[in-house]
Amino acid sequence: MQLVTWNTQWCRGLDGVVSPRRIVEGARAMADFDVLCLQEIAQGFDDMPGAPGDQPAELAALLPGFQVFFGAAVDEFDAQGKRQRFGNLIATRLPVARVQHHPLPWPADPSVSSMPRMCTVVTVVDPALGPVRIMTTHLEYYSPTQRLAQVNAVRDLNAEACAQAAAPPKVETERSPFQAKVHTPHAIVCGDFNLVVAPPADLRAAPEYRAIHQAHAHGRLQDTWPLLHGTAPHAPTFRLFDRTYGPEPVTADFVFVSDSLAPRVRRIEVDQQTRASDHQPVLVAL
Repeated sequence: MQLVTWNTQWCRGLDGVVSPRRIVEGARAMADFDVLCLQEIAQGFDDMPGAPGDQPAELAALLPGFQVFFGAAVDEFDAQGKRQRFGNLIATRLPVARVQHHPLPWPADPSVSSMPRMCTVVTVVDPALGPVRIMTTHLEYYSPTQRLAQVNAVRDLNAEACAQAAAPPKVETERSPFQAKVHTPHAIVCGDFNLVVAPPADLRAAPEYRAIHQAHAHGRLQDTWPLLHGTAPHAPTFRLFDRTYGPEPVTADFVFVSDSLAPRVRRIEVDQQTRASDHQPVLVAL
């Protein structure tokens, strides 16, 4: 399985041009991916820079043979009654067993701007790995309080799913919503976690980074980068070219896997050349 995750900045490049096609082409240049996880996908926000259109529809048209699942963290209407949605998208050519959209905590923090966040979950069936839970998210940038609450929630969602896999619900009937579900301990958790820790600070000291690794009864999540690169610093994924949000490059985008998948990780790399977004895409192969 090959997966690419990318915070697209609503498919807006550093040249100001909004282009879902360029995002898809950039991801394909990294790998012939089976799963594409995108954050900051817009629909109906015509007044944003670059005037993004109906990006879920555009991406679906650009990805024939893929199923596309859009999870809107922001889902509201403007003063004229037009619907506006903004969130995460998972596209896959693998068979899909389940789709779930989980709102994440949004505790009050009046000191900063913020918006709702969510975790989009699609359980796919890979021919070699079997069922795998793909979880993608984009955590709050401005509020450390909200970000830590959200990373704890993502970790707990995975722990709950692992517990369900270990002890599935009793099946009452196969002809109703109570029908048997596909459960799995295998998980890939990816996206923009906004852990903007700049070297030489130790990423492992960040509360959010420690929290996502916290073990539960059925295992834990592991960062894929050190699985293959040891103690080498993470490749930066944010502020390589655009220093609007800070003076130096940082790692904001991660791919974590369950203990059950950690031995299967074969490749993890960052495209540090593309300027199709203000973030860099990350590829993981299992």
